[in-house]
Amino acid sequence: MTWVNAVVQGVMLGGFYVLLACGLSIMFGVMRIINLAHGDLAVLGAYAVWLLLAHFDVPPYLALLIILPVMLGVGYLLQVGILDRSLRSGVLTPLLATFGLSVVIQNLLLIAFSPDVRSLGGDAGAITTASWKVSNDLSIPLLGLVILLVAVLIVAGLQLFLVRTRRGSIWRAASQDPDVAGLVGIDARTVYATATAIAVAIAAVGGFFLAIRSTFEPVSGPTQLIFAFEAVVIGGMGSLGGTLFGGIVLGVAQTLGAQINPQYAVLAGNLVFLAVLITRRGQGLLTAT
Repeated sequence: MTWVNAVVQGVMLGGFYVLLACGLSIMFGVMRIINLAHGDLAVLGAYAVWLLLAHFDVPPYLALLIILPVMLGVGYLLQVGILDRSLRSGVLTPLLATFGLSVVIQNLLLIAFSPDVRSLGGDAGAITTASWKVSNDLSIPLLGLVILLVAVLIVAGLQLFLVRTRRGSIWRAASQDPDVAGLVGIDARTVYATATAIAVAIAAVGGFFLAIRSTFEPVSGPTQLIFAFEAVVIGGMGSLGGTLFGGIVLGVAQTLGAQINPQYAVLAGNLVFLAVLITRRGQGLLTAT
């Protein structure tokens, strides 16, 4: 039963990775770029919520709702001010631009907040410790279940938006061929800016739950980026359903590795990531080769 519990905890952990990876998947699917500052933007969202809680007596989830429009604006400005120019210069330039942005965000956070480790776990209340005990060896954490449900709702909502709405069709047209889409009146730049805004807002949600379930600091971003990137690659680049599947696979791999030896948790996830890269040639488990 211990192994079953490890799988359940892995699914819950996978939900967190899905939240981190979802925005990364959107940006790759729409613009074909990998945002190396994605993890740092998630941490920036966590600091924004922490700052609001430090100055105003508001519940953490209300603080997140207040911060989300701000992060939408940050994403929109990121696309208009930085990524739009870099996209015109080839594939490598956006990578370099987002890498530079990552370094800038980390240094600004270090200057503003110092290297001290912080957490929002104490502000979130009983949700951080509450769980349903199914048996002596199996329990379901409330926080993990909430994170998983939020991740599923976001992925399902975005998938329905892309498949069932006219605006979603415009997004898909702009991602497949922006030049041809422009001939029929579709402004690819507006689509890209909107997609980046949504991606950054979702990253902030991931950063918020990172701050509740563990600790964060100014240099936490690269680690979160690695986990998000692994989840996207395992499931399939640019596929929202694949991102959901990949995040859960990564989470289960890590908890099963930890079941063998706590030091093997991250290693087990990395090995799964490497195995998918080799066997699927970077296509992901839910992408046809």
